[in-house]
Amino acid sequence: MSETTVAPGPPPGLRGVPTTDVPETKKTFTSDQEVRWCPGCGDYAILAAVQGFLPELGLRRENIVFISGIGCSSRFPYYLDTYGMHSIHGRAPAIATGLATSRPDLSVWVVTGDGDALSIGGNHLIHALRRNVNMTILLFNNRIYGLTKGQYSPTSELGKITKSTPMGSLDAPFNPVSLALGAEASFVARTVDSDRAHLTSILRAAASHRGTSLVEIYQNCNIFNDGAFDLLKSPETRDDTLIRLEHGRPVRFGADLDRGVRRDRATGALEVCAGDDPEVVVHDAHAQDPSQAFALSRLADPGTLARSPIGVFRQVERANYGDLMIAQLDQDVEKRGRGDLAGLLAGSDPWTVS
Repeated sequence: MSETTVAPGPPPGLRGVPTTDVPETKKTFTSDQEVRWCPGCGDYAILAAVQGFLPELGLRRENIVFISGIGCSSRFPYYLDTYGMHSIHGRAPAIATGLATSRPDLSVWVVTGDGDALSIGGNHLIHALRRNVNMTILLFNNRIYGLTKGQYSPTSELGKITKSTPMGSLDAPFNPVSLALGAEASFVARTVDSDRAHLTSILRAAASHRGTSLVEIYQNCNIFNDGAFDLLKSPETRDDTLIRLEHGRPVRFGADLDRGVRRDRATGALEVCAGDDPEVVVHDAHAQDPSQAFALSRLADPGTLARSPIGVFRQVERANYGDLMIAQLDQDVEKRGRGDLAGLLAGSDPWTVS
């Protein structure tokens, strides 16, 4: 994928961040803490991919920060030898916003889950995306509440039997990619925990983007929702159910690329067609209009996730909140001069209590 190629040195999304001249390795970013996830959890694969990728950034460890909310995935900062914060349920994007805007010299990452980000944290997530703060958000989606022992989550399928929905969930599930595109996110991608090469390429693309990058990661919870993504991972079915998006390439899938995606002339929606159909759509991740990216996100079946596109859905340039804020403050200083903090605290009409 052309958009995941990174030139030597820090990616453009991290310009201004101090670099290191000392070669880094995976070991550099691996902390001395015991990893405490259930054996077989998909989080292990994601952690290994992130630890292996971080040296590519060429940044000093003290200029990288991982902020998490609450959930199994939110243990992440403990296992990375960078700065980090295990914060509040759903509020990681808000805390990261403050950090990213006040410290533009930092590479800020958010690690969150489908429950943390899309339930109590839904409002914080959409506004971080809307503002286009310079941060990378990794949303681990296992379609269940794992830390609290198996309740249904905002991405659980309709009719899901769990401890909190013994007769089946009545809630229609969120599609995180559709949600992000609807919030006008400038970078939206999806990948799978078990595909190390694809996951790393998406991390690379997300880190290269200046603005908010949202990466949904399909992640298996082998204790409370095992096999949720088997259709997309099994060698017998994955070619027929997983659609790999590549910028500038026709959207085709299947073992022999014998199926494609075209636009229905009557409804305008995307539909599956033969791979050699002349109307197969070409994926344009850099289109300013997110309509086609949104239509691609709707291909995934809400229940089984069959026909799930993975890859970069959207990657467009848009002014980010931190740069706009700094420019605004610089203009104000030029116009009014530097402020007087003591005068601000005292006010225009102070009085003293004796």
